Amino acid sequence: MSKKRHKLFSEEIMKTLCVIAPIHNEEDNIILFYDRVSLILESTDLDWKILFINDGSSDNSLQILDNLSNDNNRIQLLSFTRNFGKESALTAGLDYADTDAVIPIDADLQDPPELILEMIKYWQQGFDVVYAKRRIRKGETYLKLLTANLFYKFINKFSDITIPSNVGDYRLLSRRVVDDINKMREKNRFMKGIFAWVGYPSKEILFDRDERNAGETSFNFLKLFNFAVDGITSFSVTPLRVFFYTGLFILLVSFAYAGYIIIRTMVLGVELPGYASMLVAVLFLGGLNLFAIGFVGEYIGRIYQEVKDRPIYLIKESSEEVK
Repeated sequence: MSKKRHKLFSEEIMKTLCVIAPIHNEEDNIILFYDRVSLILESTDLDWKILFINDGSSDNSLQILDNLSNDNNRIQLLSFTRNFGKESALTAGLDYADTDAVIPIDADLQDPPELILEMIKYWQQGFDVVYAKRRIRKGETYLKLLTANLFYKFINKFSDITIPSNVGDYRLLSRRVVDDINKMREKNRFMKGIFAWVGYPSKEILFDRDERNAGETSFNFLKLFNFAVDGITSFSVTPLRVFFYTGLFILLVSFAYAGYIIIRTMVLGVELPGYASMLVAVLFLGGLNLFAIGFVGEYIGRIYQEVKDRPIYLIKESSEEVK
């Protein structure tokens, strides 16, 4: 049965491939990225194309992409009206890619395009998802590596699904995986979680991540923290349960302590309450309440975004092939 399924995939489905590349101020990387990726794709027997998504770039990226798409019909372009974020750009790429498989990849060349050939090999063996896991992350500070590791531990601790650690968006997705992902139209997009949520047979590839070819990353600690909050609130209600049980525990302790005070007063009489302990209790409970309300607010804010039902992205222009 397994051999028949693999044969069916290779002969009837595995014919076309689309590489999806979100672009935000990558003018120094685009040409080199295109040269490396196209050289690799030319060595395959697949009908391929590269879909660039210009995510509101403020540099010369759009002009470079326009020139590429005009000179080569294998290059397609979607350009947003403004910067909607990488998650929206990935969503647009999956929406418009009509091939048998897609490969999202960053244009900064930290993720080596040469892995595409290995991804295709495992895809042809029957894996619907082939993802690249970073073994070494060159050019990143100790603090960045530490926060990245904490991010994956933190999110997998609270999330209802397991998200592979040190795995970005660089992966191959089969057509049926893409179709299922496109059914998920929530406005707060956490693509790493969405990729993991759909399931399907997956294969891991290890690689050493290079430094950026040019430019500076826009990620910092605050964005990484917000990214973690997005992931947790998108795929888990565990924080709400944690605060519920914490509140229940404090309530039971308060009742027990109140009973102790009443009995102590009846036996020993009234004594002057401790100011310091009272202040600590008030500050602790006040801080806990504010933190809990803030986290509940994160969920309410996401409900608010969903109810408004605004589009995930808006397209200003596109090449003829994707209109």
